[in-house]
Amino acid sequence: MDIKKLTERIIDGGSITREEALELVEAPLEELCSGADELRRHFNGDVFDMCAIMSVKGGRCSENCKFCAQSSCSKADIDTFEVRDAEYVAADARAHSGKGIAHYCQVSSGRRLNKSEVAQICENVKRIVAETDMAPCISLGLIDKDDLLALKAAGVQRVHNNIETSPEYFKKVCSTHTTDEKIEYMKLVREVGLELCSGGIFGIGETWEDRIDMAFALVEIQPDSVPINMLKPIKGTPMEDRERLSKDEVRRIVAIFKYILPEASIRFAAGRDYLDDTGISCFKGGSNATITGNMLTVKGISVEQDLKTIEELGYCLG
Repeated sequence: MDIKKLTERIIDGGSITREEALELVEAPLEELCSGADELRRHFNGDVFDMCAIMSVKGGRCSENCKFCAQSSCSKADIDTFEVRDAEYVAADARAHSGKGIAHYCQVSSGRRLNKSEVAQICENVKRIVAETDMAPCISLGLIDKDDLLALKAAGVQRVHNNIETSPEYFKKVCSTHTTDEKIEYMKLVREVGLELCSGGIFGIGETWEDRIDMAFALVEIQPDSVPINMLKPIKGTPMEDRERLSKDEVRRIVAIFKYILPEASIRFAAGRDYLDDTGISCFKGGSNATITGNMLTVKGISVEQDLKTIEELGYCLG
């Protein structure tokens, strides 16, 4: 594999094949990451995209995703609460505003919200638009077209829904919904004219073939943002005993995804806090985005630390 020629081909408008992507699994890591960073500079420039998230509805979910603390098959101790009201959300959003954070996402537990819950989210979104400098995003499960249109009218710009892993391996991770349902939903998001954020979780027992098949499934829908989450095993979940991925494996995942999805922002999200460099090597190897602050049920990196890192790496906020 000639990484330099592959990088030049992609910059010139070409693409990578599945077979070539599998070859990158054995490619020299430093050369691979350097090429991924070249792709990042070409397609994304030096703009770094930070997103803050908040759990807008918490509790046990009807879905049985084996990696999730809120799953129906989890015994983890979690907080339960109904959809947060507009004042609660606005106060949290204001605390994140004015710091260079581009997106603010409300995330709910559950397969989908009902109409009254969506109406409350719309009110929350209007307050975010009126009182902050951040673009509102939502992650509310598999809601319908009317809900998406209402949220768009309120001010939502981007919708998140992770594909999680390859379509084949997802069947072993979750039986209450399918990858096909997710993809149809993501097509609907595109149909109504909203941006799309979709990635997945790694270290859940998947193979490299699964990872690459997942990336090529995303090629079909071309998300604007691709979150890369590392499993942080949570006591009480079926995956509580999984070993964490090594830093080098994480770096390789990020770099290969950049080769397959060069125009997207590769968003290194959960798992940064257990790496000795908090993800800096990934931000120099294809990733130009992150989720800052804490995640839904796991710890993250503080906004202040992220801002310092971004400045030191020579990025500008966007």
